[in-house]
Amino acid sequence: MWLRKLFVLSLGLSLVACGEPKLPSPFKASDVTSKYAQADFHLFDATGKPRSLADYRGKVVAIFFGYTHCPDVCPTTMADMATVMDKLGKDAEKVQVLFVTVDPERDTRELLAQYPPAFYPTFIGLSGDVAATEQAAKAFGIIYQKQPTKSGSYTVDHSAGTYLISPSGKTVLLSPFAQRPELLLQDIRLLLALK
Repeated sequence: MWLRKLFVLSLGLSLVACGEPKLPSPFKASDVTSKYAQADFHLFDATGKPRSLADYRGKVVAIFFGYTHCPDVCPTTMADMATVMDKLGKDAEKVQVLFVTVDPERDTRELLAQYPPAFYPTFIGLSGDVAATEQAAKAFGIIYQKQPTKSGSYTVDHSAGTYLISPSGKTVLLSPFAQRPELLLQDIRLLLALK
């Protein structure tokens, strides 16, 4: 009886071993396609034009959720993305960086017309009302919350990764905060090569 169990166990293990091997991902960022392939937003650019992901189809889209009064994470991320754009050279035309505010109360369209392009001319700021902001953040698994300060103002704690979406929208990566620009560059180049 125990020989039979041993045979069944070894047969099961050999069948598992015959399964297709899983190759390591070529990306440095995490592939989150299965979770965020349908993620989208319905917001407005600084001119008041309605925007969604479909408007940027055909380009690699880098989406970062933050706010203009952010003291550290947001300007660091935007500066890193500007470095990547510089290194892309002519391919920078095929990449769109989107800065989505999680602080629509303070981040007016006027501010969003200035803040993202201050880092790189083609960067676009997006905003919506409180409900649209919540909906966009939820679609991408972004968590954010106001934190009062002693001065009577507030900061906003928020998720700090950057989403990288392929030109077809079929591949979605999540790059962690402070990912080195050369690794972001590598992932964006891989996404540009996807059909």
